[in-house]
This record gives sequence, structure tokens and C-alpha cells, in this order.
Amino acid sequence: MNRRTAEPYKIKSVETLAMLSYEERKDSLNRAGYNTFLIDSEDVYIDLLTDSGTTAMSDKQWGAIMTGDEAYAGSKSWKKLEATVRDVYGYKYVLPTHQGRGAENILSQLKIKKGDFVPGNMYFTTTRAHQEMNGATFVDVIIDEAHDPVAEHPFKGNVDLNKLKTLIDKVGPNNIPYVCLAVTVNLAGGQPVSMQNMREVHELCSLHKIDVFFDATRCVENAYFIKEREVGYAGKLIADILKEMLSYSDGCTMSGKKDCLVNIGGFLAMNDEGLYIRSRELVVVYEGMPSYGGMAGRDMEAMAIGIREAIDDHYIEHRISQVRHLGSQLVEAGVPIVLPIGGHAVFLDAQAFLPHLSQDEFPAQALAAALYLDSGVRSMERGIISAGRNIDTGENNRPKLELVRLTIPRRVYTNNHMNVVVDSIIDLYKKRDTISGLRMDYEPPTLRFFNARFAPLSESGELLN
Repeated sequence: MNRRTAEPYKIKSVETLAMLSYEERKDSLNRAGYNTFLIDSEDVYIDLLTDSGTTAMSDKQWGAIMTGDEAYAGSKSWKKLEATVRDVYGYKYVLPTHQGRGAENILSQLKIKKGDFVPGNMYFTTTRAHQEMNGATFVDVIIDEAHDPVAEHPFKGNVDLNKLKTLIDKVGPNNIPYVCLAVTVNLAGGQPVSMQNMREVHELCSLHKIDVFFDATRCVENAYFIKEREVGYAGKLIADILKEMLSYSDGCTMSGKKDCLVNIGGFLAMNDEGLYIRSRELVVVYEGMPSYGGMAGRDMEAMAIGIREAIDDHYIEHRISQVRHLGSQLVEAGVPIVLPIGGHAVFLDAQAFLPHLSQDEFPAQALAAALYLDSGVRSMERGIISAGRNIDTGENNRPKLELVRLTIPRRVYTNNHMNVVVDSIIDLYKKRDTISGLRMDYEPPTLRFFNARFAPLSESGELLN
């Protein structure tokens, strides 16, 4: 008999959730231009838009907030965070930023020159935007299986070493400032990278004197998959696996709003002293003093504790199991999702879910809007809208994956909330032919998925017909 488990925490404080009627949700969705990013939080029942900054902090973190040192320079709270990052992640130098994209901005400005190429294991929206704004071309070197939603490869985030070697030979190592390695890979479905692949990428790049920088936002989740799936790691602690992972990089960008278990903050870490000195100067320009970098002392206190709580083996086991609780029920019901189930979210395959819609009718955006309309559950499009336009041709980038991301915040919802999400998605799948496509009425020039506005294509003007 498989005995059921419960969340490894108990609830001390509660927040009442909105439970709007169908007509109220319809009105809210219309006001938001059918863009889930533009729906007011007070109109959302279960919010699976993102796991970024939506964590429920622990009692220890809330207690530490009261001890925050808000000194403008030389904060004690910064010293505590700096020491924690060095201890847990192993990097020599650390600079605080207001969140992950602050670190991406600084790294891109310092490392990239116009005409460079930045290879990565699938793009991420803000990362790619910073790279392109500084004159680089992103090149996807992820394995082919990552673009196949039903492929059951255990490490779909892996870099294809032949693709990387081909790029190095074609453009030359001097035109590759660094390899951007995401652990895990968000847009592939929260898919992990194996330890062996990290090691091989680092060895290849070291041979050509190319740096490797991790997007370490969800690195603890990646460590869990290594423990579970890779030979030789089953008996190791998550903390030890994580330390080895990061040893195969020259630095990282970190959004503390994910695996550091806080609501704001991030950092840029590295081992090169020269790069650290240059980065420290830009932190002053864009973020703040190198001893706070856009964070309050209380935020740094909370992050220092969150970093250690995240590497607790019981915590991360429950984190992954809750995502699987959601995903496995959808698989059982025949709903098409990205397989294997990833670390931070379940990704609906919108093209398979809505085969009657072409990619130009924005099936992922339509499905995310329909889910909110049906149940008040907010999710996120991760398809052609998120992919944006080619910076040279102006044509839509057309990703092979057209997905809706159901992102589970850390320590926020119970499995009963996940059951509500499952019921809504299964009901929508049964009436999927009634879901209309969308047209884009307003398109921002950059990162359009945040602020674009849409309208249904149906003759009735209704999303669900």
C-alpha cells in the first residue's frame, strides 16, 4: 500500500481567495484584453501565473525580517547573505540585484559585444531580450527532444554538444562571450540538465576559453531530478548535488524569487575577480550600492534563510510531488501535457489541446484565457506570443512548443487546490472545440506577452461558444 503524504508545513496565516461568478470573470477577462497578465489579482481564485516572487515565506524568514539592517552601506544583512551564497553555491564573488533580470542586464552589458553569439539550452524571454539589446544573437543548442512535448527523455534540458561544437567552429570562440545554461529549462517544461552534461559542457568551453554562466533560478529543482534520475546520486544530499552542479560554471544569474524562497531579490555571482570589479561598478549605476543592490536589508535576511530552507530534502521532495500531483491526473484523463512532468509547473500542449486553431490564432493565449473564464484559475501563455519577433526580419518567431504554463507557487496551495485546477482543465478539454482563437489588438515592441491585448476571433465575439 502506498501511503499518502501531506505538506511538510502547517498553516499559520490565511488569505481569503476571490470566488467570482462566471459573468464577473468574463467582465474581468474582457477588461484585461484576454491577457492573463493584466487580470487584477483580486479577481483570481487560484493563481498559477508564475512561481516568481509568489512564495509563502516561513516563520523563520518573517522573524528575520525584523532584524534587517537597512544601512545604506556595509549592511550586516548583506554580509549574512553574501556568506550564505558563498557557502551554499560555492562562488567567490556575489553582487545583489533587485531581481534576476538586474543580474542579466549587468552580465549582458559586460560580456557581450555587437555581433556576438550566445548559445543556450532554449531561450528565456528576459534573458534573450538583454542579450539581443546588447548586440548578440541567441542560438538554441538544446537537444532535439526538448522540442518534442511527448518525448520521455529524463534530461530534456541537456545541451547538444555537437550543436555547440558546430557553433564554436562556425563563429569562433572569440565571438561567444559565454554559454547560458538554464537549470532547469523553463520553456522546455521545467526540464532538468544532467550532471554529466553540465560537466561535458564546462570541459568543452574551458578548452576554448569560453565561460559558462548558469541561469540558476531553479537550480534546487534541477538537483532533485539528478538525485532521482542520474546514476550515482540517489544517496546524496541535495546540498551536495547542488554544490557539484554549480562547480561546472564560472558564475550565475539568480532570481531569488524562485528557489531562494523570497518575494523579491536576486544576485549575480562569479569566480573571476576582474569581472566582479567591473560588475560592481554597474551595480551602483543600475541597482544600488554593492551592499544592497536594490534589496532592503530585511529582504536579504529572508533570502539568506530561504537559500538554506530550499536545500532541505523534505521540502524539495514535496515541491516536486505537488507538481506531479497536478500533472499525473491530467495525463490519466488524456489531456496533452509536456512530458516528463517538470519541476516548477505543468505545461499544457495547447497545439494538441486545440488542434482546430493555427499558431497564428494564438492557441496557448486562448487556452489560458479560457481556463480563467471557466474557473478563475490564472495561468500563462508560453508560445508564439512569448517568443516575440525576429529582431532582424520582424517576423514572428515560431517555437515548436505552444504551451500554457500552470506554475505552482512554493508553499502556497494545497493539493486540493490542484484538484480544482484539474477538474476545470478536464472540463475544458471535453468542450475544446468551442474555444475560439484570438487576434492581437495591441502589440508592445518588447516582451509583448506582458502587455499585449487580444479579442476573440469568433463571429459571436465570445471566447467559449
